[in-house]
Amino acid sequence: METKVNYAIVGIFVLAFGMALIAIVIWLGAGAEYRKTYDEYLVYMNESVAGLSVNAPVRFKGVSVGRVESISIAPDRQESVRLLLQVEKGIVIREDTVATLKSQGLTGIATLELSGGSPDSAILKAKKGEKYPVIKSSPSLMTRLDTSVTLLLANLNKSVENLNDTLNEKNRADLSKILVNIAELSDTLAKRSNEIDSGMISASKMLASGEKAAESLPQLMARMDRAAEKIDRMAMEVGQSSRSARRTIEHANEAIPEFNALLTELRGLSASLKRVTDEIERNPSVLVYGRQAARPGPGE
Repeated sequence: METKVNYAIVGIFVLAFGMALIAIVIWLGAGAEYRKTYDEYLVYMNESVAGLSVNAPVRFKGVSVGRVESISIAPDRQESVRLLLQVEKGIVIREDTVATLKSQGLTGIATLELSGGSPDSAILKAKKGEKYPVIKSSPSLMTRLDTSVTLLLANLNKSVENLNDTLNEKNRADLSKILVNIAELSDTLAKRSNEIDSGMISASKMLASGEKAAESLPQLMARMDRAAEKIDRMAMEVGQSSRSARRTIEHANEAIPEFNALLTELRGLSASLKRVTDEIERNPSVLVYGRQAARPGPGE
């Protein structure tokens, strides 16, 4: 007896088994993600977050470390957008870590990029009275470019206005006169180019003469050195002569007393000779008979 198979039941069974198998595969693939634990942080952005959506990835130096859990306007600061982030446990967020909005190419899809975090900085913690730690934010590249371009255009506009103020009618007339004078000066220089060339040649010759004089300068300095040496030797000889003259004067000073005594004796001798001469003149016979004895005085 042949067994009759109910193909409808077999089809239902195969379909259910396939769906169960797909569910198991999906569960096994996503189970690791669901088993992860996260820390929550707040970021306040002062710019437009267009392109950023809930569940957008949060990257730390390019590596995906979490997602954006919620996006809302901050109730206590209406000018800022409040982002609640979920970051995997074990990722160290420090006080100097910065969150920046980053666009992905031309698609406009945005992610949140975390950067910074030096080892010397303390780990970021929630302040007293706050539920979540707050990560600092910095302007995105597009915001910085927009600010820079705006400032550049403002400065350019101001420069154009200043240029227009400078180039008024009077200044333009003065500038025209200056250009005319420059043209006349150029024409005059062109006409006197031969004289200028002659002057340049004369200046070159003068420089050449100066170079020759500079070359002979060492020889002149050597001659001056030799002359100075001769003057030094002459001064030394004069000094020696002065010392010799000084010694001669000292010897003469020592001989002066003896010379004075000699003069005294000569004076005495001269006086004696004068007396003898006077006596001979009075009585020439003295030379024959000699001096007579003196007559005795009274009572002798």
